Amino acid sequence: MQPTTGSVSIDAQNIMPIIKKWLYSDKDIFIREVVSNGCDAITKLRMVDFNLAQNCSVRVEVDKANKTLRFIDDGVGMTAEEVEQNINQVAFSGAKSFLEEYAKDEDKENSGIIGHFGLGFYSVFMVADKVTIDTLSFREGATPVRWESEDGMAYTMSDSDRATRGTTITLTINDAEEEFLNYWRVHEVLERYCSFMAYPIYLTEIKPEEEKKDEAQGEADAAVTGEDGEEAKAAEPEEKPINDTAPLYTKAPQDCTDEDYKAFYRKVFREYEDPLFWIHLNVDYPFKLKGILYFPKLKEQFGGIEGQIKLYSGQVFVADNIKEVIPEWLMLLKGVIDCADFPLNVSRSFLQNDGYVRRISTHITKKVADRLTGMFKTERKTYEGFWPDIHPFIKYGVMRDEKFAERMKDCLLFKTTEGQYLTLAEYRQRNGEKLPGKMVYTSDAARQDAAIRLFTERGIDVAVLDQAIDVNFVSYMEYSARDEEKMKFCRVDAELDSLTGEGEAEALDAEKLTALMREAAGKDDLSVEVKPLANETIPLMLIEDEQTRRFNDMGRIYGRSEFNMPAKYTVVLNSRSATVRKLAEREKDERSALLARQLYDLAELSRQPLEAEQMTAFIRRSMEIVDIAASL
Repeated sequence: MQPTTGSVSIDAQNIMPIIKKWLYSDKDIFIREVVSNGCDAITKLRMVDFNLAQNCSVRVEVDKANKTLRFIDDGVGMTAEEVEQNINQVAFSGAKSFLEEYAKDEDKENSGIIGHFGLGFYSVFMVADKVTIDTLSFREGATPVRWESEDGMAYTMSDSDRATRGTTITLTINDAEEEFLNYWRVHEVLERYCSFMAYPIYLTEIKPEEEKKDEAQGEADAAVTGEDGEEAKAAEPEEKPINDTAPLYTKAPQDCTDEDYKAFYRKVFREYEDPLFWIHLNVDYPFKLKGILYFPKLKEQFGGIEGQIKLYSGQVFVADNIKEVIPEWLMLLKGVIDCADFPLNVSRSFLQNDGYVRRISTHITKKVADRLTGMFKTERKTYEGFWPDIHPFIKYGVMRDEKFAERMKDCLLFKTTEGQYLTLAEYRQRNGEKLPGKMVYTSDAARQDAAIRLFTERGIDVAVLDQAIDVNFVSYMEYSARDEEKMKFCRVDAELDSLTGEGEAEALDAEKLTALMREAAGKDDLSVEVKPLANETIPLMLIEDEQTRRFNDMGRIYGRSEFNMPAKYTVVLNSRSATVRKLAEREKDERSALLARQLYDLAELSRQPLEAEQMTAFIRRSMEIVDIAASL
């Protein structure tokens, strides 16, 4: 053909600045675009002649010495007219017309064509000073074509010397982007974006002749000697593609074993610990969606948890953790989601406003809820075994998603200090008579042991809610429940009504005891109550207002403690305690003041660690009490 020149036909002016600034957030995305175009070319060839497409692949060659990066496929190739359409008219995508020509209507959705040759191809100009395309169409009698451009705007077309079917795209990398002439940098990009593409992708480093000679000499020196005394060269390692052309999520669930799922998890997410369980998504209607969601072991630590859900479009990586597709609360999971109908260059605004995307998000949520509720109903013991790891995720999802909350409300478990797992309904049934409309819980079972025993000794279950998320969760449960299901959550050091003993206790001088405790605490406004508690061995409890404490706990979690409310405490003296009775009977003196201060600090210790000076005074006072006891 006679060499021709021209300008690329576009629908908007200054397309290159737009591509560089807005279309792609990461420059390395050009590798994904060119490789996916190569895979498209093979898919098109397969549609034309299945046999021709056997053993086709995409090869990437890094040639640092010549400052070039080459992408070679043996797919369908292009004629001069197709280059005009697919390359010189940026707004045109050749996938649609190709399908119209070669695919039957019922086969279109199964074609596997990514369909972004055109605009995606021009991402190469983010890193290249010059781009050359050498292509030869599969069509009989086709003439090879060369296309060259230095800026993505002006181009030259001429005959090419390519002798085999397919396309080679050669990028002359500019000085500022020489990182893409590093073999391992390109390898990392290919592994990230192209690890599941449908055809084998090979990466090769082209080395200068001198390096080749040195390597050849090294291989000769490393030759081994066989049993017969003759030298035998080590076998050449088999060249392997960097991608998995048939990833596990593309298979039917019945064709996958537990070990397959675990191996895929370890490989994709570089994890050494197996997941708890997983959900295999395989949807054909009303949309095509495949994927696997894994529940990792969270180890009961909600803060700082970060999952990873990879979004693919036709086995081409799009992005990690796109919350418009994956609900935010599902980001605690790890997984792969592949939806062929997503465009590769998907925008946040598109996703936020697209009804199709919302339906996918809703479906994923439903599948997760179905898996969990199904396990609860049919494998309760297994579900309970997973609960310590998955409860932060479930609680977060319940608070963030109303539909998920509705599906999960009967499957929420509360572990008791005795190690049992109860639903709200089961807790209400077991404790309703003694503790109507309430659930008592502990946030620190070791420190709050004395208060816990007040309840357990009366046959009342105490739930363990000791994670940071539980501060918000109990409030959510109180305010979101229907009237007939309302439940008030009270920490063991905030609940009094169920702790009073039966019958009347000995009347004590409440005014005298109040004065003693206020002086011991150094607080003239300290609230003091004298009540008969069920357990006679506990002289007093320090009760903190539930709502005030929750508000302050949230402030600490969110780093806003400067807005904390003044703590509200009440000292409850047990009128059934022999110690309290003796204290009430004594004349006020140094020893009664010493005893009152010691009792107050003991109550403080059951709530939180003492401050430095307070602890020092407590230890000194304890030694003094020991001396007094020893001298009796």
